[in-house]
Amino acid sequence: MKKVAIVFGGQSAEHEVSVNSAKNIYNALDKTKYEAVLLGVSKSGSWYHFESASVFSQFPSLFDDRIQAHGSPVALISDQGRPYVHFLKSSSRIQLDAAFPIIHGTHGEDGCIQGYFKMMNLPFVGCGVLASSAAMDKDVMKKLFISAGIKTPRFVTMTRKKMKTYEQLSEELGSPFFIKPVNMGSSVGVHKVKSAADYATKIEDAFLYDHKVIVEEFIEGRELECSVLGHTESAKASVAGEVKAHHEFYSYEAKYLDANGASIIIPCELENSKMEELRALAVKTFEALNCEGLTRVDFFMKKNGDLYVNEINTLPGFTQISMYPKMWEATGIIYSDLISQLIELAFQKHESDAKLKTSFDAAVK
Repeated sequence: MKKVAIVFGGQSAEHEVSVNSAKNIYNALDKTKYEAVLLGVSKSGSWYHFESASVFSQFPSLFDDRIQAHGSPVALISDQGRPYVHFLKSSSRIQLDAAFPIIHGTHGEDGCIQGYFKMMNLPFVGCGVLASSAAMDKDVMKKLFISAGIKTPRFVTMTRKKMKTYEQLSEELGSPFFIKPVNMGSSVGVHKVKSAADYATKIEDAFLYDHKVIVEEFIEGRELECSVLGHTESAKASVAGEVKAHHEFYSYEAKYLDANGASIIIPCELENSKMEELRALAVKTFEALNCEGLTRVDFFMKKNGDLYVNEINTLPGFTQISMYPKMWEATGIIYSDLISQLIELAFQKHESDAKLKTSFDAAVK
């Protein structure tokens, strides 16, 4: 039986979402095919192995002083090209076959942990280093969209040294507009700005989460999402879903804290031709960033039917209310089969990469 590490928690503002996602992945994992190895990363960055899935109900947040009595400190190592979980106190170890990283945001979705897994020669679910990093950085992501001919809302990128006033931004992008930390997900630090006074306070909050902030035009229209699954050259898209936020916008509170924060419609109501256009654009977006495994592509659709890609999420949520698995379920892939397919895609990608040469023989012509 293949041993699959479910890696969750992490040093991210989305830590609690990650723990919730991991619980759902564990519950959906086909236990006849895979043995779950639960690896939690605390808020300080320490790694722990947990024997039981009770960790998910006991600890919605992983703080070192609370979990040390329940988890064993570990490190991920490579020995003769094989990846292991090494127990720091006993020096025992478990060989791993694959990893399912579900650390949303910083260090988990931005290419950091993907690079770590590659160095350990460990197959892993999801996008590689470059796609993860590029998709996490909204500034880079949108520039790649533009390069690929994909419509995206107009935006301005700012740092504390390169700031613009509310009046300048309103003239360039219109009002209201959105401000977002560049490297953050789950709508953390995201604000809709309607006035100069509003801007002064909200921009400071956005800068708490990143050194770069994007200011983005407000697109009035429907918020649609689409899941993508597969390899770069053979990806497929699910039916699309629609989010109807009951808050000012689809904020963190609307997503995770308020049970009535939004209405989710899957599949959404679209003419067949528009649905196919959206699905094709989701795959094109996936390909533009050289993604692998899974992504969720988020759209705005204007009243005239024009589609704009808002962003691509390379490690979407797997909570009870998350759109990614729900859209695949509506397309015909149940949750447990989806998890299995993602793991098998990880093995396929790793086997393909292993065929590439890592040495150079100058005598070969």
